[in-house]
Amino acid sequence: MVTTVPQSQTGTWAQAIAHKAQEFAPIALSALEGTIPNGLRGALYRNGPAFLERAGERVAHWFDGDGGILAVHFADQQAIATYRYVRSAGFLAEEAAGEYLFAGYGMLPKGNWLARLRAEIKNAANTSVLALPDRLLALWEGGMPHALSLDTLETKGLDDLAGLEGASYSAHPKRDPKTGDIFNFGVALGARGVLNLFRSDATGKLQQRSHIFLDGLPLIHDFVLAGRYLIFCVPPVRLNPLPIMLSLQSYCDSLKWQPQKGTEILVVDRDRLELVSRFQVDPWFQWHFSNGCELPDGSVSFALTRYADFQTNEFLREVPQGQIHTVAPSPFWQVRIDPRAGKLLESHKLSGRSGEFPVVNPQEVGQPFRYSYLSLRRQTALAEREMFGAIARFDHQTGQLDEADLGENRYPCEPIYVSDAENPEQGWVLTVVYDGTQHTSELWIFAADNLAGAPHCRLALPEVIPPGFHGTWKPAS
Repeated sequence: MVTTVPQSQTGTWAQAIAHKAQEFAPIALSALEGTIPNGLRGALYRNGPAFLERAGERVAHWFDGDGGILAVHFADQQAIATYRYVRSAGFLAEEAAGEYLFAGYGMLPKGNWLARLRAEIKNAANTSVLALPDRLLALWEGGMPHALSLDTLETKGLDDLAGLEGASYSAHPKRDPKTGDIFNFGVALGARGVLNLFRSDATGKLQQRSHIFLDGLPLIHDFVLAGRYLIFCVPPVRLNPLPIMLSLQSYCDSLKWQPQKGTEILVVDRDRLELVSRFQVDPWFQWHFSNGCELPDGSVSFALTRYADFQTNEFLREVPQGQIHTVAPSPFWQVRIDPRAGKLLESHKLSGRSGEFPVVNPQEVGQPFRYSYLSLRRQTALAEREMFGAIARFDHQTGQLDEADLGENRYPCEPIYVSDAENPEQGWVLTVVYDGTQHTSELWIFAADNLAGAPHCRLALPEVIPPGFHGTWKPAS
């Protein structure tokens, strides 16, 4: 069932949210404008909640939708696309039942009280992807990754990475471009919170793990690789576990903003996976970081999209309903710390425009960087109650923001930076765009140094791809 929300109430993006994404087999994409760059060789993978309604029941939070994976393979100026759902155990069970059964981030399980107490949490596999040499991982906050075929997107099952032992594996791993090592974390919830730390080799095989005890049960979504350090900013959001254990509240409803606690910054030695320092600063919340690096004076600098409070959670709860009432501004910030002394040195706003999903050139992760690429809200009166309508490049040297405003009723996903295979100095920015006027989806390719100009190429996708979260690029081997 497709529900169309009147445009007078909200943007046309709601049509993509209400739309049940349709899978499609490999298909060659036609160019609507321009040509595919010669040096674009590899595969784009994207993940996001794409199944948001069953039997007339809409999910309670955007984070509850089942993961849908888009793959676009580029070679010889051609693009072949595939789209498939992740066949998690929960997805298959609910497909067979024709209704929602399990608990989720915002969902309570079905059945009587005793049945709800016994119900499992569904691994929605809907947040991000990690491309390994022989498989693709679909990542989610609260469980292990699912392994998929790089070519067909066939789901192979949960992947233990040869040592997770059931531990949660976050949706935001960081790959060191020099060593190939992959760093990640997961939060274990119990009598007290535990931050599990992981280092894998380039194949994904777990090589090292450690843990740090946390203050309460916080929400940690992302972290920063910065030279010799891993940086975690723990916002003052805490989970009350009792209502969840009794199946009286969802995770979403059990998370409370407690600004008196402040934001805690944890600095971890990346080689030993041991705590270097931990200290409190004024409260803020963040979902995502752009990047971080060590500076010549030994300090660490990192950039992030930053919220003053946790209203963003309400904004995201409203998305699957097709109407947004909550305002959650997210300007772009820079923070500099002394990692050894455990001290905040400075923090300041880089841009007042609300944005999200900041990324950098993958070859610069953890290293000094000049540019961040991110999604932005358009400069309109109702922008804060809309989905993102632009992408931009922020120059950390000059403070200049180069913006690609896609126009009315067009909504891009997170921009992905790709290096040209023939000319590494040339970069491309790829984003999946939903056109609410035409009710179609396209893949747009921009020259990274000319986002304010027209796209280099626009490719037509055969089906509407609902707005998603994160993606990655796997260069051709």
